[in-house]
Amino acid sequence: MTPARLIVSLAAVLLAVSGLGYLAAHTILAPDPIDLRGPQYVSAPVPAEQVPTAAPGQPVGATQVDAGWLTRVSGRTGIPVPALRAYARAQLDGVGGCDVGWTTLAGIGWVESHHGTIGGRTVGDDGRSSTPIIGPALDGRGRFAAIPSTPDSVRWHGDRSWEHAVGPMQFIPSTWRTWATDGDGDGTADPHDLDDAAAATARYLCAGGYDLSSGTGWAAAIFSYNHAQAYVDEVYAAATSYAASATAG
Repeated sequence: MTPARLIVSLAAVLLAVSGLGYLAAHTILAPDPIDLRGPQYVSAPVPAEQVPTAAPGQPVGATQVDAGWLTRVSGRTGIPVPALRAYARAQLDGVGGCDVGWTTLAGIGWVESHHGTIGGRTVGDDGRSSTPIIGPALDGRGRFAAIPSTPDSVRWHGDRSWEHAVGPMQFIPSTWRTWATDGDGDGTADPHDLDDAAAATARYLCAGGYDLSSGTGWAAAIFSYNHAQAYVDEVYAAATSYAASATAG
């Protein structure tokens, strides 16, 4: 892992956004450069030993994240423990195949759904929100694209006519089909499970081959997740705030 990723404090209250990429609500422009000189993220502690937690032929189970670290950093950042564990696990597992830090995933998780707690929800130890997070219908009205639902996607949002972004990281079902990941080793991949959604987000960010340790590469990766400079800026502000809080005191 490279040294700590992302600094600076959160300058303003961030707005939660329903839907991947603001659901195409903003003009598509090239992302502005971001200066990532200096400490850039903080790493979750690497487990001393990786031990499979299942019998042969069964799901291996999840990487165990240090409980003391989770409690300490959750208290400093305000990120619920189940969400923080999901982000740290995705980093430690290296599921994306590139160096994506938990603070980056947490920045996205805050902007998309307040880590699964948007609208007064709570997030359980299983990584699921108390009620499913489903974005507006992508029915072509106003700022939304028109994307018909499919028989497969109806199970995620229940709308037989139109697609919706789903889950705490707000995946559109067609995107989820490409990047679906079992992040907690329970044998299923579900966009409503933050463990799975965080791992899938890491894979998505890494897929473009960007160098996430550089400002240009990091911004380009976030921009690929959501084609809006405002989104890149909000994720950056949240991620840097978490990095600063995690190492404070």
